[in-house]
Amino acid sequence: MKSGGCWRCKVEMESGLPVSRNEGHGVLKDGSWFAQFRNGSNPWMARYVYAVMFLASNLLAWAVRDYGRKAFPEMEKLKNCQGGHGCLGAEGVLRVSLGCFAFFFVMFLSTARTERMYNCRDSWHSGWWSAKIALWIALTVIAFLVPTIIVQIYGEIAHFGAGVFLLVQLVSVISFITWLNDYCQSDKLSEKCRIHVMSLATAAYVICVVGIIMMYIWYAPEPSCLLNIFFITWTLVLIQLMMSVSLHPKVNAGILTPGVMGLYVVFICWCAIRSEPAGENCIRKAEESNRTDWLTIISFVIALLAMVIATFSTGIDSQCFQLQFRKKEAPAEDAVPYGYGFFHFVFATGAMYFAMLLIGWNTHHTIKKWTIDVGWTSTWVRIVNEWLAVCVYLWMLLAPMIRSRFRQTSEVA
Repeated sequence: MKSGGCWRCKVEMESGLPVSRNEGHGVLKDGSWFAQFRNGSNPWMARYVYAVMFLASNLLAWAVRDYGRKAFPEMEKLKNCQGGHGCLGAEGVLRVSLGCFAFFFVMFLSTARTERMYNCRDSWHSGWWSAKIALWIALTVIAFLVPTIIVQIYGEIAHFGAGVFLLVQLVSVISFITWLNDYCQSDKLSEKCRIHVMSLATAAYVICVVGIIMMYIWYAPEPSCLLNIFFITWTLVLIQLMMSVSLHPKVNAGILTPGVMGLYVVFICWCAIRSEPAGENCIRKAEESNRTDWLTIISFVIALLAMVIATFSTGIDSQCFQLQFRKKEAPAEDAVPYGYGFFHFVFATGAMYFAMLLIGWNTHHTIKKWTIDVGWTSTWVRIVNEWLAVCVYLWMLLAPMIRSRFRQTSEVA
């Protein structure tokens, strides 16, 4: 479970602490932020610009979906839009997503395997903003000119791309949890953090139990709500399974990681049930009217920002994945602070993911205004993601023991 090196490096770089690699590349050039932005000398600042562009695509997709017919009447003149229907609603979201995906995929191809700073690809990633913004706008416009059949094909591919994004995000979250556990159990902090770890783990388990109880009250008020009862009960079983495996003497992973993972899976289960279509009898708080209140709007904005933040944070976790599949090597002094190609790959799959959220994972689904990730497909995607999270976590616990036993068997043979 030693996968926390990437998060340790990330925290140090974010907090401005000195790091042996690059001596804090986030501040390697003097001058104002505007000068660094213009000169393309700060890759840590560059990721904020990419996040703003990504957020702008999200907002444009939402505007096309909810207010496209009023805000963009000119689209009805486009022949491939079939009187505006092909460029608005769910297909309009896919077109914006296609333009955003194309931009970040081009950036992925042009920056992949960049290992050294101060070369042309490093400058391309961190600078040339006028050209890249023009490219992003051009690709977004072109996405509204392509035939409908291409958009439909992209919509099918986007289902798999969004799944890849969820998997990458899942590994990133689990890597952070294991890093937090390793950090608290380190030789320097194990004694000091013992009380804090116990308090945090106890609070996590209490919140999990309270969350399970509240979900039973809110979303399974009657015995006929078999599906919700199954979702909630199975989540409780998975929490118990993670705790049992983590506390097994041969694993000995402590009590903090299963507690935090329990919070994560309870949250996913809650999101999954909340994604069920409004009007279901087993959801007491389901709003059957078409009235949009401030709570709905605030929930939508929070969900949108959370998606952008998740993409932004996951994009610089390439070292977490490298540590899972290859031996750790000491980075060179002029190595890039994070994987540029991986960063853009995450944003490219994130473009597919936000499209799926805005259309409820159904390319022919008409979704209510100011809602996100609603529909039975969304529910099952969340549930499968929860089960996959537990499987990945258990594998990270058991993999070292399995490899050790396999190595001993090979030596004996």
